[in-house]
Amino acid sequence: MSSRFDEAWFAARAVAGIRELAAYDPGHDVAALRQRTDWLVELGSNENPYGPSPNARGAVLDALHLMHRYPDPRGARLKAALAGRLGVDEGQLLLGNGSHELLMQLAQVFAGPGTDVVYPRYGFAVFGLAARASGARACVAEALSEDAPMPFGHDPDALLGAITPSTALLYIANPNNPTGTWLDRETLARFVDAVPREVVLVVDEAYAEMADATDYASALPLLAAHRNLVVTRTFSKAYALAGLRCGYAVASPGLVAVMERVRESFNVNSMALAACEAALADVEHLRWTTARNAEQRIALARALAARGVATLPSQTNFLLARFGERTSAVEAALLQRHVVLRPMGGYGLPHYSRITVGTADENRRLLAALDEVNA
Repeated sequence: MSSRFDEAWFAARAVAGIRELAAYDPGHDVAALRQRTDWLVELGSNENPYGPSPNARGAVLDALHLMHRYPDPRGARLKAALAGRLGVDEGQLLLGNGSHELLMQLAQVFAGPGTDVVYPRYGFAVFGLAARASGARACVAEALSEDAPMPFGHDPDALLGAITPSTALLYIANPNNPTGTWLDRETLARFVDAVPREVVLVVDEAYAEMADATDYASALPLLAAHRNLVVTRTFSKAYALAGLRCGYAVASPGLVAVMERVRESFNVNSMALAACEAALADVEHLRWTTARNAEQRIALARALAARGVATLPSQTNFLLARFGERTSAVEAALLQRHVVLRPMGGYGLPHYSRITVGTADENRRLLAALDEVNA
């Protein structure tokens, strides 16, 4: 029996929401690429190239002696630290094995057959996965046009227009992945206020710590007035703990209590809990790494523009760059030179590549390789 037939046989027996679902595509197989070369410029996964706080590394080592014990199922110490930092109650916090897990569980809990889940075109791929896996109807709201001030960014009017009496859940990301664009403070506040209270609104803020635009604002201050609002964040990006997988949601205590019913037992491991608590306390390291990211983001955008490559406005640690008809060829040629970008064809943006903002040295290697390709 072939593996293809085997998969089809089991897919036919899967629940309806899973049958037409494609697995999450992480891009290139970077783990395999690392084994084939002595050096690799990894600019495809929006990781923080500066690494985590040294305190987080120390906390992981200290936690290893208890690796034969289950972690704290409530994550009490990390929740207390987060509550103090964010100015929320501990009962408003839910920890996850990355924010990916939480985004999926939100659909599992609040959507399902007979409901609609609204999310934007060119939004985070997990939004669509979560909607379909729950059995809900996926409703994609059109994004802003390519020539808008925020190209391919969220269109609040389109998102609101996609809401129907059957809508149970609405996802957005601010700043957005994969575009890097954002909703300004006033637009976000108006949008949150306009979403019907019976619709659970999820604002994914995976890149919030990296945003430094004067008009950017988190949705966290809006939680008190909107009990249907959920904000998700992660320690994978600015805190550089992607390998440990820890994220969190902030919402009303009632919503969190219902979500706790499906939370996987011991879903955040001991090393992650310890590292995240230590990283959260090292404010200076966070400031340093986000400042370096901002500097390099500006420098890289300018260097690409000088080479005729346009990039979208970004408040993240990546740039969406337009290579046009040559995109696939450029990506392949760069890969031959050990530089990994993130193809965007799966997002419906085949003329663009997503480029993680690396260190100054990594960005120089990217630009040198690009110059070779264009020679």
